[in-house]
This record gives sequence, structure tokens and C-alpha cells, in this order.
Amino acid sequence: QGYMKLKKEDIITIPNFLSAARFLMIPIFVALYLTAENSTQIRWAGCVLILSGITDFLDGFIARTFHQISELGKAMDPIADKLTQAAVIFCFVFRYPEIIWLVILFVVKELFMGINGLILIQYGKKLGGAKWYGKLSTAVFDVVVVILLIFPDLDYRIIMGLFWTTGFFLALSFILYIPVFVKMYQEVKQEQK
Repeated sequence: QGYMKLKKEDIITIPNFLSAARFLMIPIFVALYLTAENSTQIRWAGCVLILSGITDFLDGFIARTFHQISELGKAMDPIADKLTQAAVIFCFVFRYPEIIWLVILFVVKELFMGINGLILIQYGKKLGGAKWYGKLSTAVFDVVVVILLIFPDLDYRIIMGLFWTTGFFLALSFILYIPVFVKMYQEVKQEQK
């Protein structure tokens, strides 16, 4: 059975347990944020997200330090990242409906990355990890999210400024990834000649 490649010791690891915990924290965050009626309750939702971030760091650290890197872990980690980001953006739209453009940008970028990534894997090509602009975009997103969850009573113009900053780096990352994928498609064409 070729599809049963995962061994028990590759599944039951501390990093994989931590990744699974991050999946469980997503609905907890969403429930706390959407039902929050004051700043303190929003901060509680923020605490769940910060705990998720700490868990993310620990899972990578433990996997590298104790040689517990597994294929399952490598698959779970980015999915947990993207689902957490998506949950946060969708939650923010409920409080700030005017940032629907940010949701559209996020969805378009992730669909572009995901679909092209899946197509290129069929040809034995894949991105060798996140590029610096992808990491920068994620870092800006994370910082803005923490600010908005810890200081939910900020001036409206500052909040919108933070969303536009996030959008700028997200768009920049999207634009810079396009030539990377174009180059990979060109390599596939060359190899098929």
C-alpha cells in the first residue's frame, strides 16, 4: 500500500501534537473574537492567538532540535498558518466591513500560490521554502494583528493605516511571487523539449 508511508513514530511526535493544537485554537479564537463585547474580551481572543504563535515557534524548534521533522509535520504547519491567517482576516471583516478588499487580496494570493504550487508539484517542482518577501509579508501581518488585538481601541485612522500597511506588503509579496512561478513553468517547458 503505497499511500501508507507514514510510520507511527512520524505521526505521534510533540511537534505534530503542537500543530494539531494550533488547529484547535482557530475555532476558539473565532468564537472569542466574534462574541467579544468589549476590549478585554478582544484581548482574550488575542491571548489565544499569541499562544498559537508560541506553539508554532515551539513546534519548529522542537522538530529541528530533537530531529522530529516529519512529512506530516511539514504538511500540517503551513496549513495551520494559512487557516489561522484566514480566520483572523475573516474575523476582522465582521468588525471592520470596509476591509473586504483585504480579504479578496488574501484569498486571490493564496489561491494563486496553492493552485500553481499543486500544478508544479506534478512536474517535480516546488518552492524551496518561503521567499524573504513572503516572510516579510507574514511578519507585518502578525505584528498588525497583535497590535489590533491588544489595542482594539486605537484611533480608527490608525487601524485603517495598519490594514493598508498589511495590504501593501501582501500585494508586494503576491507581485514578487509571480515571476518565481513563471520561471518554474519555463523550466518545466525546457525539460519537456
